Amino acid sequence: MPRWEGPLKKRDDYRWEIPQSYKPGMLVPGLIYSSEALLEETKEEQALEQVANVAFLPGIVSYSMAMPDIHWGYGFPIGGVAAMRARDGVISPGGVGYDINCGVRLLTTSLSREEVQPKIEELVNRLYSDIPSGLGTSGRIRVDKRELDKVLLHGARWAVEKGYGWAEDLEATEESGAMKGADPDRVSARAKDRGLPQIGTLGSGNHFLEVGVLEEVYDPAAARAMGIERVGQVLLLIHSGSRGLGHQVCDDYLKVMEEAARRYGIQLPDRQLACAPFSSPEGQSYFAAMASAANYAWANRQAMAHWARESFSQVFKRSPQELGMRMVYDVAHNIAKVEEHRVDGQKLTLVVHRKGATRAFPPGHPDVPARYQKVGQPVLIPGDMGRYSFVAVGTEQGMKEAFGSTCHGAGRLQSRAAAKRSLRGHDVAQELARRGITVKTGSWSGLAEEFSSAYKDVAQVVEVAHNAGLSRKVAKARPIGVVKG
Repeated sequence: MPRWEGPLKKRDDYRWEIPQSYKPGMLVPGLIYSSEALLEETKEEQALEQVANVAFLPGIVSYSMAMPDIHWGYGFPIGGVAAMRARDGVISPGGVGYDINCGVRLLTTSLSREEVQPKIEELVNRLYSDIPSGLGTSGRIRVDKRELDKVLLHGARWAVEKGYGWAEDLEATEESGAMKGADPDRVSARAKDRGLPQIGTLGSGNHFLEVGVLEEVYDPAAARAMGIERVGQVLLLIHSGSRGLGHQVCDDYLKVMEEAARRYGIQLPDRQLACAPFSSPEGQSYFAAMASAANYAWANRQAMAHWARESFSQVFKRSPQELGMRMVYDVAHNIAKVEEHRVDGQKLTLVVHRKGATRAFPPGHPDVPARYQKVGQPVLIPGDMGRYSFVAVGTEQGMKEAFGSTCHGAGRLQSRAAAKRSLRGHDVAQELARRGITVKTGSWSGLAEEFSSAYKDVAQVVEVAHNAGLSRKVAKARPIGVVKG
């Protein structure tokens, strides 16, 4: 892929603009949140061209935005944020991605590193055994199609009512774990067949469970509100999505949207941006199917959290309650949502696409759980399984400027094939062990694809988001045990 050589106007140390004049047809400028160093890495591929292409989409307002972890994706860049007017704008599956509601869930424990370290291998093996992982893996929950429709409607609530979790988990989940507007009838039979056996499974690719140790606290008040209380405290992070069901929903609707774009006369610079007016039958149908897949993902992470609590309980011979395994939060980072925002002083109803970007609402926002009203919505930013992960909170600045959005992770530097080539002959597991990380996986080649060198340094990414005011750093954890999907 050639290096991107388009125009960029520096607005300050963390904001760079692609002028609207760059390509005829852009309806808004592009806005890139980045440091100079990260930007040089980003220019090595064509993700910035994708930012410019997204600016063509009908109804887009403000800017076509990119978070500091931007990299090349299908149609939209990963790390992209774009908001379209609901009344006359479009919705695009490429703006959500194949893994609908891929997201992150964080749990606290009352355990210290000193308690967990001697048992880390046993704990990682237990997590690997209790939570199925890998491509196409089946899970422990069996449902028929009628019951699956309830999952698609009720999401994490379905799982909690079946005994997989605690009622208080729902309060700490974006959308309380179930997005409104879901309609299982808009999900294909093929997608449902793929989803039937996979509730409660980790999947493959960059999905993982991470047992981490709190290393640094930047905002003690916000950390306390989350139950993150002392350096050395052990945390558990779960990163997964909607599995084969979500992938199939995206695949199904890309075909629908290609035809719809032609029918509605929408001119696109890239066919991967296939879309339809949000208010059209095709747009409404995709939104209902996407919300169903999002709810599936929340049920999926809810079930995994339940078994993770059981795994800890088995290893440490105490109940999950005694181990303090409360949920901090669960946040989506591949989703399109209908939200109200002010643009140029006017209140608008928008379809906000966040693809590889995290919602980050500020203190006082009505969609922020009661326990976080004073500090803002928690933002969970996993790293690359080999360095560190971060917790942050949403800010007023991010709300005003980026529709309440921030980064979602480290952001890839290398393709999976390139990562494997660069590590040929290296023992990745041994390298992780040298860093004090115990890892368990069913795919050692998959582990190489996701090794730290394939990613940007998440600390640099989070620093840009913090300094730009999109989100505020709260804490940093370092992994000691990983189950890689």
